[in-house]
Amino acid sequence: MEGRRPATLGVSITFFILASIFIALRFISRIFVVRKIGLHDWLMLVAWIIDFGFSFSLFFSVQKGLGLHSTQIRPEDELAFNKANYAFTVLYNPALMAVKTSILVFYLTLTRNQKVFRWANFVTLGVVNAAGLALTFINVFQCTPLNAVFLSDVPPNAHCTDIVTLYLSSSPVNIITDLAILFLPMPLLTQMRLPFKQKIILVITFSFGFFVAVVDVIRIAFLQQAAISRSLQVKSIHIQNYGGVDFSWYASLSFMWSVVEVNVSIICGCVPSLKPLVTRLVPKLIKDTNDTSNGTQNGRYANGETPLAVPSPAAAPGGLGLPSSSPTGSEVKATRKDSVFARRHSSRNSNEPMDILDFLGHPETAATLDTEANTNTSTSYPPDITFFDFVNMKNPESMLKLNTRESIAPIALTTLLFFLWGFAYGLLDILNTQFQTIVHLGPWSSLGLHGVYFGGYLLGPLLVGGPVLRTWGFKSTFMTGLCIYACGTLVFWPSAVLTSTPAFITSNFIVGFGLAVLETAANPFIALCGPLENSEIRLNISQGVQAIGSVLSPLLAKRVLFKNVQDVASLVDVQWAYLGIALFDVLLAVAFCYLPVPEATDEDLKELANRRREDNMAKVVGVPVVWLTLGLGIWSQFFYVAGQEVFSTTFGRFVEAEHPNSSLTPFDFLTIGHSVFAVGRFLAAFAQWFLKPRWILMVSYIGMIVCAVLCMKLNGSAAIVMAMLVYLFESGTFSIIFAISLRGTAQHTKTAAMMLTMAISGGTFFPFANYAAYLNNGEAYSFCVLVALFAAGAIFPIYLNFVPAVKKQVDPVPNEYLRRHRRRPRAHPGSMPREKENPSLGGVFSRPRSLVSDPDHLPDLPLPEEIHRNSLANDLHGTKSNSSSNSTSRISDTNQRPSTRSNDS
Repeated sequence: MEGRRPATLGVSITFFILASIFIALRFISRIFVVRKIGLHDWLMLVAWIIDFGFSFSLFFSVQKGLGLHSTQIRPEDELAFNKANYAFTVLYNPALMAVKTSILVFYLTLTRNQKVFRWANFVTLGVVNAAGLALTFINVFQCTPLNAVFLSDVPPNAHCTDIVTLYLSSSPVNIITDLAILFLPMPLLTQMRLPFKQKIILVITFSFGFFVAVVDVIRIAFLQQAAISRSLQVKSIHIQNYGGVDFSWYASLSFMWSVVEVNVSIICGCVPSLKPLVTRLVPKLIKDTNDTSNGTQNGRYANGETPLAVPSPAAAPGGLGLPSSSPTGSEVKATRKDSVFARRHSSRNSNEPMDILDFLGHPETAATLDTEANTNTSTSYPPDITFFDFVNMKNPESMLKLNTRESIAPIALTTLLFFLWGFAYGLLDILNTQFQTIVHLGPWSSLGLHGVYFGGYLLGPLLVGGPVLRTWGFKSTFMTGLCIYACGTLVFWPSAVLTSTPAFITSNFIVGFGLAVLETAANPFIALCGPLENSEIRLNISQGVQAIGSVLSPLLAKRVLFKNVQDVASLVDVQWAYLGIALFDVLLAVAFCYLPVPEATDEDLKELANRRREDNMAKVVGVPVVWLTLGLGIWSQFFYVAGQEVFSTTFGRFVEAEHPNSSLTPFDFLTIGHSVFAVGRFLAAFAQWFLKPRWILMVSYIGMIVCAVLCMKLNGSAAIVMAMLVYLFESGTFSIIFAISLRGTAQHTKTAAMMLTMAISGGTFFPFANYAAYLNNGEAYSFCVLVALFAAGAIFPIYLNFVPAVKKQVDPVPNEYLRRHRRRPRAHPGSMPREKENPSLGGVFSRPRSLVSDPDHLPDLPLPEEIHRNSLANDLHGTKSNSSSNSTSRISDTNQRPSTRSNDS
């Protein structure tokens, strides 16, 4: 053999034989050790049968010429070669679909009470099968008419989809599902109470899916190489089976890696099911050296815990069956041993799904037959545990109880998310520009791409962000948003490979949707984490970091990533940057799963708001002021973001019109403007140490309106300076509106955050109106749209600054956060009571400081036991006083009691 045929055939046969061996070992383990075959085993057998046909079709295709140049294939072999390739392409997706379905069904059989885990399994299962069926049908009907797939030269009236292009464009689905299958069981495995050695073995066992993702990436690299190499011949990435295109040569290594991917998937899917067989044959490989014969674990536990069994709810204190005396050590061992064997026996005879902790527990002795159902573990663990001895997994304090110093760490962690979506926004802006240049999109289509991104903000918080935030909290919303964002970046691949505008629109929408879900939780998290007096300051600092990301990413994209992107082939090459972003998002989501992120319950939010209930519930025009503030805040946020995006989309045209002969390019001016915007947010945060937020908001709106009007009236450099000042005055507006609007919303705070995030969708519509005004009357006139939008948003600061009840409701008060119970100190004689009214006259520095700098301003809260003791004393004192004061009237009362009782009866 010659060409690429030896490598293609040798590697493919090797991996197919390995997969067959693992299938055989799996069924040996299930039949002779566990003595039970489940649905997931039959599905894996189906996957191997499909894999047999899939791999054999490649072997046959190699014999007929795959791996040779097309000119070296004998004419009599062309028909068989085409049929083998057709069978190969049709069987690829069903084989992967069967493997992944088997693994996910295996996960489902190992869980009973993990609702989130099961729902995530069902969602992944649905995606795997829906995508697999869709891609299978596309491969089956890849040519129209169907018989054209077997012809070497496609007739003029026929149309065929290039299979290399199709494989490359469908790769994101495989990567997404591979990552989902890899990370789904990790939260369960890492929280198990097992000896350290067993825990490491289990995590490594279930991490074999990582190799599938690696193989998939390698396969994609070869697919991309094939697509780009052939595109150089036909000058297009949309390649049909044109004569002269060397398909057999370019596709050989890509097809080989497809076989490797399917067989490695089968191997990794079989590894967890081999645990009973390994335990039977090599028990010391899994069992700790200190394990005793009866299964008692005396070795070192991963969480530093003892192996004592945790009592069941039926044995809990309080008259529920707990013995009054403590059992002896022998009784504990006997009880534990009996309970373990009883559970094993019940597991063997039960038809219910087996819990993952029952399957993956402590290895039994050789005499025990039911090797799959044994365990000596418990899902109960103390509240202060660690993940592999270095990640603290205890539940953190409520964010509403944190002072300024304590809130720094969680705020710094969440600010990383702000940088992430600022980076994404800047990167997408440059990518949209490059894509428009390559596929020759007009200005209206360009605005459409921009509008679709912000359209995700209309639906993301409503459909996903709000429900997840209210149901599971901030951490879950962060993880969900990151995963959706990662999917959106991966969808860029098919849009670039196919140069498809609809696919690119879809990618923009999913990215916007994911970032909207992320922002639904991130903004209120920063506003609520710590004393509320500093909410606007914290949010402006975090948003300033977001603005830094939006400055750095265009520079990186323009100078590095998209520097040489002039055609479709180079655009496809950028996909590796997006793969890196997607993997970073997924890893960040996994990190958030284990990090102690503080939460805020509706009860705590309500308690904090009730401390100012009188201020919040004061009515203005018959409406409680807190709800009027929220409504006008949403209004202002909508028009502010609309104005911001109108200005952003028109800035390049404005610079070219006002300063056409400048040595700086419009991109340079845009970078300067974004830098001014980022610095302005930090300046706004600094100003709030001295000024009230509502004053800064009023100044910001006045500055935006005045500078936008001057942009219409001035020319040249003066007009550009005014445009830069628009960026400066825009900078702090978003954060102040968001933080002020959340004040006092109590248990509805998360819903309010959802609605404020949805208001960001104002950037969807108005750039179209601005461009229409530009076409009709020129660039200067188009700024009237910007002035009108800022004027509409300015209603909110006018309302804040001129309605007395509103000023009292939105002005920060010192030390506004839930405090822990503190022991009341003894009162000093001659001490004066503290002033109850809000003493603030300006910014934070003009108000009494927080607990960190002045703890005397904290009200002294008694401990719960003191409250109980004082209430008992008051009751006794009241009883004595009542008895003494009413002693003279008891005789007359006694004479009236019988009639009273008879009347009551």
